[in-house]
Amino acid sequence: MTGVAVVGTGFGTLTHTRALRAAGFDVRALVGRDPDRTASRAARFEIPTASTSLDEVLEMPDIDAVTIATPPHTHAPLALAAIAAGKHVVCEKPFARDATEAAAIYRAAEQAGVVHLLGCEFRYGSGQALVRRLIAEGAIGEPRLATFLLHIPLLADAGAEVPEWWSQASEGGGWLGAQGSHVIDQVRTTLGEFTGVNGSLLNLAEHGWTAEDTFSVHFRTTSGCTGLMQSSAADRGPFLITSRIAGTKGTVWAEGDTVKLADDSGTRTVPIPDDLATPPAEPPPADLLVTAYDLLHSTGIDMGPYTRLFETFGRLIDDKPIDDLPAPATFADGVAAMRVMDAIRRSAAEQTWVDLRP
Repeated sequence: MTGVAVVGTGFGTLTHTRALRAAGFDVRALVGRDPDRTASRAARFEIPTASTSLDEVLEMPDIDAVTIATPPHTHAPLALAAIAAGKHVVCEKPFARDATEAAAIYRAAEQAGVVHLLGCEFRYGSGQALVRRLIAEGAIGEPRLATFLLHIPLLADAGAEVPEWWSQASEGGGWLGAQGSHVIDQVRTTLGEFTGVNGSLLNLAEHGWTAEDTFSVHFRTTSGCTGLMQSSAADRGPFLITSRIAGTKGTVWAEGDTVKLADDSGTRTVPIPDDLATPPAEPPPADLLVTAYDLLHSTGIDMGPYTRLFETFGRLIDDKPIDDLPAPATFADGVAAMRVMDAIRRSAAEQTWVDLRP
């Protein structure tokens, strides 16, 4: 059984540890900054080794892989250390602070020949995967208009508690990286690479952050599709969730993992194929959900997709074949996503359209 060390005592225990075990890994070590919290969480999840030193854990002979679930500004040094030790790596998104840093991690992983995956677990979400497949099969013709909306009140209270790094732009915090990186990956894998963006980053709540709680981005892609990705974690109104793509022959949209298709023959629900089905949601222990940010994971909807991601990780480590779809996100995808986020941040700062074409 492949031995793995989890770096990060928050999402690392709430989701990584549980999904790794569901995927057949042996979680042998937990690494965190706070010794008491690390020891307590390791005991709670029955992880035999608790440490505040990744270097010490990397010297353990039974550690084959590392997963990184820490703040974005720490990803580069942690990933580079694991790669230098010859360990396979899964790293959370946003991948790094910018595309330059992301490219350095990717080059190191490629040169070392280790398996490297990015935490874009919702590629394996049944609804998203089915929408991607339907568009690839031509179900809506040529995609022309895409709308991705998510408005929630999670951080509307100015006193909403989040990890300090999350509120700091310099540390890779903010809603664009936390939620927008998922949408960027969905666009890239469904509609083609971004060719340009015009973005706005703002705060609805008066909490004094340097990072945003809201973003709005107009984009175009290589498929000829134009679209809007807009999201706020501080909208006090009712939940607003839309993922909808209109094409020359029809429209497809997702309501959770329920996918609907409208065309000349009418509107219908498209069943989830067996090969795209994921395990049901599995909430983490409620008493470990400390901050408002923790509550993002309270439903456990990421457990099924993350289990599929880690199953793919294991097969790649064992040099076994994997399904073509959904293809896993690698560090190359991390670099591509960071280029888009860099462009959105530049666009917001300069209030201009940013061309992403080569």
